[in-house]
Amino acid sequence: MRRISLSSLLFAVFLLTVVGAPLFAQSDSPTIYAESFRKGSTQITEETFEAKLNPQNPTYREMIKDSRGNDRYELTITPHVPEGGSQITWWRVKLKDLRHSIYSNILLADQLTNQELSTDAKNNLWRLDPNRFGAVPIRAKRVIKVDGFYVTMQVEDLHFTPVDSPYLDSMAVRFALSNSAPK
Repeated sequence: MRRISLSSLLFAVFLLTVVGAPLFAQSDSPTIYAESFRKGSTQITEETFEAKLNPQNPTYREMIKDSRGNDRYELTITPHVPEGGSQITWWRVKLKDLRHSIYSNILLADQLTNQELSTDAKNNLWRLDPNRFGAVPIRAKRVIKVDGFYVTMQVEDLHFTPVDSPYLDSMAVRFALSNSAPK
């Protein structure tokens, strides 16, 4: 039987801690909940879908139907490209009530003058930003109560080009729309 020295064992534990801890932390995705400034009783047709985004297809649009089957909301995803650039650094999600077009995005907890300057996580759930210093971790499950329904979104996959750059070349986002609180 081969004996393992104490120093070898400590080194192995150290390696597992240094290498394994960050990998474990990345797989842990928190859930962040917020309620929209829009309070109402409108129910929707429940559905689940996935948006696949990339530079060739950088935008996404989905019509959301109310409980009677009528188009009521428009969900859009658009890229953010830094001024003067051509590469995508993050995507923004907006939900617009087709009957009240005065509000540009009802996924917000508060109506802000400049949404893009907010550092509050609850007002940034619409922002799919992989910046590790951002208000919301990119893999977080985002749940927003709007009127009488819930919008849940979670980034399932993302890829950078080149790998160590801030420029996204793809992102897949899963959406679930429900009239009852997600578990």
